[in-house]
Amino acid sequence: MRLIAWLLAALLPMAGASAADYAGPLFDAHLHYNEEAYQGPYPLPDVLARMQRNGVQAIIANSRPNDGTKALAEAREQTRAAGVTVVPFIRLYRSRADYTNWFRDESIYALVQQEYARGTAAGPYRGLGEFHLYDSANANGAVAKKLMQFAQKKGLAVLAHVDDVAVDLLLGHAPKARLIWAHTGISGPPVARVQALLEKYPQLMGELSYRPGLTCGDGALCPDWRTLLLKYPDRFLIGSDTWVNQRWDAYDGLMRGYRRWLGELPPDVARRIAWDNGAGLFQLP
Repeated sequence: MRLIAWLLAALLPMAGASAADYAGPLFDAHLHYNEEAYQGPYPLPDVLARMQRNGVQAIIANSRPNDGTKALAEAREQTRAAGVTVVPFIRLYRSRADYTNWFRDESIYALVQQEYARGTAAGPYRGLGEFHLYDSANANGAVAKKLMQFAQKKGLAVLAHVDDVAVDLLLGHAPKARLIWAHTGISGPPVARVQALLEKYPQLMGELSYRPGLTCGDGALCPDWRTLLLKYPDRFLIGSDTWVNQRWDAYDGLMRGYRRWLGELPPDVARRIAWDNGAGLFQLP
């Protein structure tokens, strides 16, 4: 009995132990600063304060319209003070009406050309997107093809909200393009399908906001995703996807959630997903 009691006493602290949250820098690889945010309740000092207190040290900025991204890029003193590096992307949307027609609208291609030539106060644009394809067949639209080929030619990353079929179609147009798969498939393709695409396309990266099945009820990583992240630690990114103002309201909680499950991973893997992969993709210090 004494031996049993001793063993229980020894094991009890271990049963209650949990991994510490990840405490390093974060790269938010899917951030929008849309007009309803910057014209509404989230002025620049507010959003930069949210990034700073959460340890977000770099962002992919893509906004509807591009004025929000340019505002972040122009605020060099403020972003420097907050410790945030802005990586600007060209968004294809002037308004919500463009979401469903951009892939065949030649005026969108002209917009991208003009924005790319103009650049930003933070330097040249580094990517295109986020764009949406609600029907994967539209990846074969004339403008979709041209933009993928343009991105490949100019070395721009592409942030695409698409299904797994469209990943194949888009990269068929531009096999060497760097594609960031927004949400790693918001429709939730099985982990086996995600793995097959990662193996097929070495330049494909998965961004993990909104990803169904990533975490289980307690916010911990689900076992199949833990296995995938450990197998491909260099292929994933995190993001906030502040597409509506409610996501700005939830920003602190979103970042805490990432830190929670990143803390379950080996420190080197957590650091890669949280920061190194994004920083390496855009050659940040």
